[in-house]
Amino acid sequence: MDLSKENMDALLGFLKQTKDREATCDDCLAAMAEFAETHLAGKTIPESLKAIEDHLEICAECKEEFETLLTALRKM
Repeated sequence: MDLSKENMDALLGFLKQTKDREATCDDCLAAMAEFAETHLAGKTIPESLKAIEDHLEICAECKEEFETLLTALRKM
């Protein structure tokens, strides 16, 4: 597989963002409601949800789900 410089730079960027403990998409979706409620309440994100916060920064699909959930919760 031939990678362009841009693709290599993007891959290296993703590698730099990795953490010792990372949440998967399944982890993120399971904790998303709790994370959203904490976020909307303006509370500090507890250490137990930091991996979810980190995951949302790098996963576009989970971020989209999160934004949709926030929109729905704000309408309640």
